[in-house]
Amino acid sequence: MYIERIDSLMDLKKLNLDQCMVLADEIREALLNTISVTGGHLSSNLGIIEATIALHYVFNSPEDKIIFDTSHQCYTHKILTGRKNAYLEPQQYKRYSGYTNPDESVHDHFKLGHTSTSISLACGLARARDLRGDKSNVIAVIGDGSLSGGEALEGLNYGGAEIKGNLIILINDNQMSIAENYGGIYKNIKTLRETKGKTDNNLFKLLGYDYRYVENGNDIRELVPVLQEIKNINHPIIIHVCTMKGKGYDIAENNKEETHFVKPFDLKIGDIQKPVIGERYDVIIREFLIKKIRADRNIVIMTAAMPVVLALSKDVRESIGEQYIDVGIAEEHAISMAGGIAKSGGKPIFFTRATFYQRTYDQISQDICINNLPITMILINASIYAATDMTHIGIFDIAMMANIPNLVMLVPTNKQEYLAMLNWSIEQNKHPVAIRAPRNGVYYANYEVDTDYDELNKFKLVIQGEDIAVIALGDFYQLGEEVIKLMKDKIHINASLINPRYATGIDETLLKRISEDHDIVITLEDGILDGGFGQKISAFYGNSDIRVLNYGFKKEFTDCYLVDEILRKNRLQPEMIVEDIISLKEKISV
Repeated sequence: MYIERIDSLMDLKKLNLDQCMVLADEIREALLNTISVTGGHLSSNLGIIEATIALHYVFNSPEDKIIFDTSHQCYTHKILTGRKNAYLEPQQYKRYSGYTNPDESVHDHFKLGHTSTSISLACGLARARDLRGDKSNVIAVIGDGSLSGGEALEGLNYGGAEIKGNLIILINDNQMSIAENYGGIYKNIKTLRETKGKTDNNLFKLLGYDYRYVENGNDIRELVPVLQEIKNINHPIIIHVCTMKGKGYDIAENNKEETHFVKPFDLKIGDIQKPVIGERYDVIIREFLIKKIRADRNIVIMTAAMPVVLALSKDVRESIGEQYIDVGIAEEHAISMAGGIAKSGGKPIFFTRATFYQRTYDQISQDICINNLPITMILINASIYAATDMTHIGIFDIAMMANIPNLVMLVPTNKQEYLAMLNWSIEQNKHPVAIRAPRNGVYYANYEVDTDYDELNKFKLVIQGEDIAVIALGDFYQLGEEVIKLMKDKIHINASLINPRYATGIDETLLKRISEDHDIVITLEDGILDGGFGQKISAFYGNSDIRVLNYGFKKEFTDCYLVDEILRKNRLQPEMIVEDIISLKEKISV
């Protein structure tokens, strides 16, 4: 097997092109065998195997710099650059990041996980190279789906006109993002495919690029000569390469959207879509919104290439019709467009993963909150319990969003509360609202849930106690329940339990009342402490005798963490919190 001989890129360059094609098949088999056991990005990696081999066959990494956009399609790149054991031995898979990482290899140049950034990064590398007078190649590898992203378009606009030396942009055209592509740029790309790159109506040439078209990007023998021709080119060029997402695995080829990212599955059966066991918030929210849409033509649900996060399969999207909007990978546009819909009397609901809201800060602040436009923003995976790679961590949203004026950020603790908050947000017309979807499981309320949230920042005192008050936000409400139970059992204190519900403000009336018969306040939040919810409570009590202990997460990027380990590291276990309370009480009594 050729794959066993590839310990460095020099080993790859010893093969002929026919042998490289055999190597591609071996890599495909290795990826299928491993990802079916470990889970991971499947169809995107299966489709770009040959193009990655061709790039490394022709160019001389790391002197020639290859930047993979998003970098979730870098598995073949890792196999060729010394990390093949992670894909030949599933038990070693988690030794490495699922994305490029310079800490792992000199062939990786950035830690990447968000899309549409590669062209801008490549432009920077190219300008720095030109200033030094070097002659190396800079190659950005970007999927066609990523081209709708604002930064990708900004990079394209700059690179074609302003980079005077070598800049190679390889567009991996598999005719998809995670789901379908949306927007006018794809009409031109379709025309380029249909004319084999020969149409005069070529957006990339209009932007100042030279251009080459490769019809079969899954054939190394077709791709390598084109790359050899343009190697060391002295101006910007687009290499438009057509590939098949999911190539070589029938189930992936026929279910490209469902196999973009998969959990472990039976490779022979191909049970990619496993049955749902128990309740899940993506399905709960989806079913609620479908009912709302059918009853009200003013409601639209919007996403930026992320229908998967609410389990909106293609047939469901088609049933919703024009009340469903996917803008492609263009979160900034989506937020501002939602503002325009709200201004005209519509009821827009935008949803995506919490990590991708980071790209929309300016639009939320400027376009939405300054104008106080009543849009609803659903945050998915806003939790330590969600994605664990550093580019998709969901614990920064509270610090980012909860300090924007006019924004109301709601953090429910259970199913009834979530649906009540969502319904209120859709029907009210006074505030922009962001709602975190719980991620620690589906719980049911053991208290009466309010349906009206007009009285902003009003906390809910669920259990009246004494001496110690636990203010437990969102996903950590259940942790709060465990803490007060343990306090009762271990130190015989009947503590108060408060569900704050709002992350954007404090209930001064309740906090003043708490200070009358409590001397310690505990805050729990599923987010970073710096700039977070707990610090608002600490600031309120800062000039008093009340002692406040804030529990949340340190401000840091963690990668591929184990949830239990990071909870313990931040002392977010009931027994640890009670230990801290005992220690504090002893200090107070001295």
